[in-house]
Amino acid sequence: MRLILNLIKNIIMVNHILLDTLQRALKKQGLKFTSQRIAVFEEIINHSGHRECEDIYLSLKKKSKQVSRATVYRTMEILIKNDFARKMDIENSGSLYESKINNPHHDHLICTSCSKILEFIDEEIERLQIEIAKKNNFIINRHIHQLFGICKQCQ
Repeated sequence: MRLILNLIKNIIMVNHILLDTLQRALKKQGLKFTSQRIAVFEEIINHSGHRECEDIYLSLKKKSKQVSRATVYRTMEILIKNDFARKMDIENSGSLYESKINNPHHDHLICTSCSKILEFIDEEIERLQIEIAKKNNFIINRHIHQLFGICKQCQ
């Protein structure tokens, strides 16, 4: 029982730290810390997977949160800029978003037939990227690695 109470206490502390970090990021940009932005923030960090802004908006609406579509789109851009979320631009499909909180860097295999997304981590690819950058006197700030093809179920 004590372990469970400590776990709950830690979760509350982490959420408080994350909200405080968001509040400071918004203040730095001259933006208000509103209940609507908090709702979008909590929706993205508490959900695993890749979602469009429309899916985030509809989920908030279903939970009776008073958040406009425009607020969802604007808040997602703020969350991306401040490293709370990442955006994936999918050709012919628009943009998908996922939380970066407790979600380590990974790359994606994307099925062009059914839109299924598989996440993978490959240390060899990461090592090769660094090696290629060094050979070209290039400093990598970030990268997006997406492989498009046909998944096993669609072949």
